[in-house]
Amino acid sequence: MNKIKESLKSIRVKLFLTLSLTVLIIIVFLIILNNFVLETYYLYSKQRDLKNVYEQINSFYDKGIAENIIEAELEKISIVQNFDISIKNSNHENLYSSEKTFFLSIDEIKEINRINMNSEQVIEQNDKYTVKKLKDLKNGLTYILLSGKLNNGYYLYLRIPITAIQDSVKISNNFLYLIAGFTILIGGLIIIVVCRRFTDPILELNDIAKKMAKLDFSKKYKTTDVHDEINDLGKSINIMSDKLEKTIRQLRNTNLELEKDIEEKSKIDEMRKSFISDVSHELKTPIALIQGYSEGLIENVNTDEESRKFYAEVILDEINKMDKLVKQLLELMKLEYGKREFNNKEFNIVELEKEVIRKSQVMLEEKGIKVKFKENREINVFADDFYIEQVFTNYITNAIKNVKEVNKNKYIEISNEIDVNKNIVRVKVFNTGENIKEEDMIRIWNRFYKADESRNRADGGTGIGLSFVKAVMNNYEQDYGVVNKDIGVEFYFDISCKK
Repeated sequence: MNKIKESLKSIRVKLFLTLSLTVLIIIVFLIILNNFVLETYYLYSKQRDLKNVYEQINSFYDKGIAENIIEAELEKISIVQNFDISIKNSNHENLYSSEKTFFLSIDEIKEINRINMNSEQVIEQNDKYTVKKLKDLKNGLTYILLSGKLNNGYYLYLRIPITAIQDSVKISNNFLYLIAGFTILIGGLIIIVVCRRFTDPILELNDIAKKMAKLDFSKKYKTTDVHDEINDLGKSINIMSDKLEKTIRQLRNTNLELEKDIEEKSKIDEMRKSFISDVSHELKTPIALIQGYSEGLIENVNTDEESRKFYAEVILDEINKMDKLVKQLLELMKLEYGKREFNNKEFNIVELEKEVIRKSQVMLEEKGIKVKFKENREINVFADDFYIEQVFTNYITNAIKNVKEVNKNKYIEISNEIDVNKNIVRVKVFNTGENIKEEDMIRIWNRFYKADESRNRADGGTGIGLSFVKAVMNNYEQDYGVVNKDIGVEFYFDISCKK
């Protein structure tokens, strides 16, 4: 009993039963369709044709077409549609008949109605006409009859036999029964062969898959030279088995290395955070101490007035530098980690550039630097004007620190280039001087990196300026960079023209 239940659950039996049942259902459906739908559809189609012909004949008389033309049209309809047509006037006198035996007199009409009284079926009835299905007891034929009154008072009779379709249905059913027997017999044998051919490889693949689920990759599918989906599936499973076995082995070997890498990465991340935190913390304490001592010196701690003020001013100068470094570093952290919200608005970048140049005028005059800037048009951009000013200031400050005389030229040139297609403005700051080394082109954007380590503290800056530019531009997802020119270096950054 258990074996029978198990066999019924097998894919082979299920496939056989499914295909056999499908064939049987299709055959039964065709027989039912043939018996009930075909005849009904035929009757509906002929009923519609009768009504269309009624309307067509009615329109002939409404339009006042000549009698001979109407008779020609009626003969054509009778031949094409296989209709019997009879038209009588208001006194029931015969005006036209497509067949001599169709309604020859009023007495015959009454006799036929009396005879067919119990063998007729009204299909449709309204004020214009009546459609009936009736059987002529004289000849045993079944007809669809439309009898109605035309707009001009004439009586119209249309008739079509439907016995032929009933005979066709019977013949079709007998043929379907014969075909069904042969189909079930032959189909059953074919299904058995097909089921075995498909299910055997599937069962083998299922067994291999079960072993693979248990990480046992020893069994392989025996492929053949036949190119079909199951054989291809078997090859794919073999390849997958080999790759899984190799991958799992590699995963086991690299798992310890991965854990070590994660641990190392975590340590590096902690070191980076600790470094930023320590730098910020360590600078705040000496700032507070230096501020205290400087205030003491200014309050006549030393007797030598000139010395006291000199040292006090030096201390305060260092305080300002360290305080600026801390603020820049904290601001840079917020930008890099996305903790800073931008107050974006529309403003004129040219006015901003002119204001930064004006603020830098003292440094420019001290070094005898000429500024070339001939931009007079209004260029509106959309960004945070505070941060864009910081970016531009960093470029100007960097240019002032690095400008040198080349071929008797010593100047800084500022220009704006509008890209209409990309809807951006590229701000360029060029200074004459030495080119940047190729290996330093990327490094200069890192924090605390200085390409020229020999530069003194007064001119060297904090090493954060270009890192600040990088962080701001990354937040705006805009391009920035540096290009070596023939007699100098050009820094640039892009900014959007609209929202």
